Amino acid sequence: MTAIREYYAGMGISPAVYDYGEKVCASLRGRFAEIDETAEYNQLKVLAAMQKNKISAEHFASGSGYGYSDLGRDGLEAVYADTFHTEAALVRPQITCGTHALSLALSSCLRPGDEMISISGKPYDTLEEVIGIRPSRGSLAEYGVTYREVPLTPEGEFDLPAIRAAIGPRTKLVEIQRSRGYLTRPSLTVSRIAEAIRCVKETNPSVICMVDNCYGEFVERLEPSDVGADMVVGSLIKNPGGGLALTGGYIAGTNECVENAACRLTSPGLGREVGPSLGVSRSFFQGFFLAPVVTAAALKGAIFAANLYEGLGFSVTPGGSEPRTDIIQAVELGSEEGLCAFCEGIQAGAPVDSYVTPEPWDMPGYDSKVIMAAGAFVQGASIELSADGPLRSPYAAYFQGGLTFPHAKFGILMSLQRMTEKGLVKLP
Repeated sequence: MTAIREYYAGMGISPAVYDYGEKVCASLRGRFAEIDETAEYNQLKVLAAMQKNKISAEHFASGSGYGYSDLGRDGLEAVYADTFHTEAALVRPQITCGTHALSLALSSCLRPGDEMISISGKPYDTLEEVIGIRPSRGSLAEYGVTYREVPLTPEGEFDLPAIRAAIGPRTKLVEIQRSRGYLTRPSLTVSRIAEAIRCVKETNPSVICMVDNCYGEFVERLEPSDVGADMVVGSLIKNPGGGLALTGGYIAGTNECVENAACRLTSPGLGREVGPSLGVSRSFFQGFFLAPVVTAAALKGAIFAANLYEGLGFSVTPGGSEPRTDIIQAVELGSEEGLCAFCEGIQAGAPVDSYVTPEPWDMPGYDSKVIMAAGAFVQGASIELSADGPLRSPYAAYFQGGLTFPHAKFGILMSLQRMTEKGLVKLP
């Protein structure tokens, strides 16, 4: 038995689980090399943006109070805008999460009487209350914004004729969700998003195209902002924070959209001019610098999980050999027991709170009990090793993250170990 195999055994991974995992890893070497090439390309994009904006040690100083002329804040937003090839960006610790960033983007552009359309089908659970699909205090519906959605086709493609037909004189904004959320539909590649945006702009050039970019940053060489999106929106405790950002969100896009969002975040008349960096500039810059390689590690983990479980007969989305556009991997476990066992294994593989057993609970913003495994350095950081899922059919676990591939690999093997110990799966 090799030294590393012995170490795995000492940490609870049986030789049979380890050996099966090694066979899967060996089959993925070519795929992993392609991911490394994309990471290298994206690393150069970030580096070029930082060099162009002459980032220096002075940018890491802490701003306070009003934050007037906060050098770090302004420099960081310029780096984001140049990396995403947009006119402007809003990158703030005052944006608390991805849902907050999306709510901010929507509410800043929509007015009473306007209509928004989701053209990628049902939006992520937490957006239902933002929009007012599920009644909630302060929703867009309460302010007179109407909502419609155009489902994807059964094949998971944009329904372009239906999109053209849905856009009317009151349509102000269309929303596209790049990742799958708690659905087993395909995530949407940048090339598919480009086709949908062309369709919208040909129908009505004034309609704002907003893309929920969560979990997708740096997975491909292009971002939705490269193919016509007016706004791309995301969270810093996902891909672009690189595991170092403690909080925060971003909105990158046209000057008008970003300034609208800034005025909504702070105050009309103040906009981007206020909002101190509060000592987070160094971690935000460094996290963004590391984000391409951290995202690559998480992506390798997702592909490893897909191939590992697909080889055991489980339904996985995306499939093991399919192209990727985000770091989310859905694995349908088929039962509450299977979902809980999977998440228990991920938790047991964490560096933080590995001794904790995750329990389903009524999580705010969701309409089903949710089980979450996340032994993370940053609470709720989806770029770190984590898995979660609602307790409803098909009992899919949504796995994501891993700051390094060796850690992601260990966590996935531990999930399989728990499944085998409970007799839920048999190894070949």
